[in-house]
This record gives sequence, C-alpha cells and structure tokens, in this order.
Amino acid sequence: MLVGSKGRGVRVRAAVRLTMAVLLAGLAGASTAQQSTQYRAPQHTRPPPVIGNGTDDLIAYANGGMQVERDRAPDDMLAEHRRIARAIGGLLPQRKGVVDAYVVSIALDSDPVFGREAREAAKVLARRYDAAGRTVVLAGSDGSAPSDLPRGSPDHLSIALSRIAELMDAREDVLILYTTSHGAPIGIVYNDADQGFGAISPPRLAAMLGALGIERRLVIVSACYSGIFVPALAGAETAVLTASSGDRSSFGCQSDNDWTFYGDALINNALRKGQPLAAASAEATALVAKWENADRLPPSQPQTSIGARASEWLAELDKRTPKGATAPVGRPAIELLQRR
Repeated sequence: MLVGSKGRGVRVRAAVRLTMAVLLAGLAGASTAQQSTQYRAPQHTRPPPVIGNGTDDLIAYANGGMQVERDRAPDDMLAEHRRIARAIGGLLPQRKGVVDAYVVSIALDSDPVFGREAREAAKVLARRYDAAGRTVVLAGSDGSAPSDLPRGSPDHLSIALSRIAELMDAREDVLILYTTSHGAPIGIVYNDADQGFGAISPPRLAAMLGALGIERRLVIVSACYSGIFVPALAGAETAVLTASSGDRSSFGCQSDNDWTFYGDALINNALRKGQPLAAASAEATALVAKWENADRLPPSQPQTSIGARASEWLAELDKRTPKGATAPVGRPAIELLQRR
C-alpha cells in the first residue's frame, strides 16, 4: 500500500476496512437485478469468510494473491479445470520478428456488468493489437446464460500469464492485460457470487509479472482506487491506464449496466478508433469527466503512464491497427444512472 503521510495512512486503513466490508459483505444489493426471465445471474447473498484479523492481514493476504473458495461442487471444479486448460491450450505461439500481442481480459467479479465488459474488451483489444488466437478471456456470466469461460480469479490469472510467458518472446512481444471489477484501497477485488473471495494488490501483480519476465506490457485496470497500480507497475517498458486515481472511486459498476464508465469510454469508444494509445486515453478521460460532471459525481481522475520504450513498441503495434473504427455496442454506461 502506498501511503504519503501518517494522516493519509490512517484514512487509507479506515477506507480498507470500510471498502472491504461493503464490497465483500454488502454486494447483495449490486446483483439483485434478474437479467432475463429464463436465467438469473449469480448473486452475492452471503457474507464473506473471515479473512485475517484486521487491515494489516488483508494487505498481507492481498500481496500474496488472496483467494478463498468455498462450497464448490466437485463436478464444477472439474469443469472449471477443463475450461482453463482449453483456454490456454488454444493460444498460438509467437511469430519470430513480429511484435506479437497477447491479450488477457479478466472480470474478477461475477456481476454481469464485468462479464459483459471483459468479453467485449477482449474483442476490441484483439482487433486493435492483432491478437486473434492470442487472447484469453476469464469471466463469469454476461447475464444471459451460465458462463462457458474460465472464471476470473487470481489463480486463473496466474495460470494464463504463466502460459503466455512460455509462448511469448519477452524481448519483442507484449502483454495486454485488461482487468475489471470492484476495487478497494488494497487492490482489485475478487468476488465470485458466494463461492470465491479475494483480492490482487499492486505489489502482487507487479511480482507476478516480474517473476515471469513480462516487462513489455500494457495494463488497464477498471476499478475504484485503481490508480494505486500505477507506481507499482510503471516503468520504461510499461504502459498503465487506470479508471481512477489511487484515492478515488470510479462509476458505472451497477450489475445491470453493460459497461462501467471507464470501460465504455476507453474500450467501447476511444480504442475502437485508429488513434495512438495516448490519444485514446486522453479521449476516454475527457469523456468520463463529461459524464461525471453531467451527473454531479466527484471526479474519478483516470491515470495514464506510458514509459519511453513502451511508446516504441506501441508505435509498432499501432502500424497494424485497423484504420476504420468499429461502432460502440450495448447501452451507454451513463444511461442507467440517468434513469435513477
């Protein structure tokens, strides 16, 4: 956890306790909408398991890639094993002499808004970065039917990143990682209905990527407090984009939304166009600010960090970006908020 002063440390610790209590124990209200008359998406209805004895324990566990599973049926566990094996087994090897992009798009919460966002983000990023056959999506239901994808969890993210590290040439290839979920001052939250709980902190994600030797990376984190990932991940070979600053909330994570604000602005609008990443990020930041101002919401302050050498491989990838824009899909993120 990054703390600038003793006073801020106290505030952040209080925010950790409050946010984890709200997100892990009180998410029932976020998933109450029935997505269709035929299928009801997984719900958050039970309190989380007791994890540690306080804030310091939560931080330590998040730094270790905290994941707690309960009440998983044996046949579900086997089916999940097969889904992740199928997802990583189909990845193509890198092409020598080509800057190949490997895309991982993960929804770490089972609320359908995140499942929808992760699926469409994978499509947009794979098209933009020429990553067909080199893309993995880890997500729960999109609200219309049970998910046929591996669930988005810390363990599955580790597995997917490890397989990509085996396939890519770290000297020339690139990881594109898109994560979407609820966030807390300790990191991005994992909450799969009533069965899966945990969090991934900035130090944990940085340690995973470092251990795998993945330095050339574009990491996009769509969650509250996601700016805390910038200092931990930023570097000459790295680009990091986040939905908010480290002490701010982002918006649009209602379960029945098609997009979060940031996902809609960046993925569904700006990155669909044939423009450089920095320009797309600036467009998305301005669009989010416009929506927040229209609804009198406190500014989320999205963050952008693009390293000097990252600009070089981004330029190489941009040469292969399709010039024509694709049309946004789904309902605008601000639509449901304006109805309420």
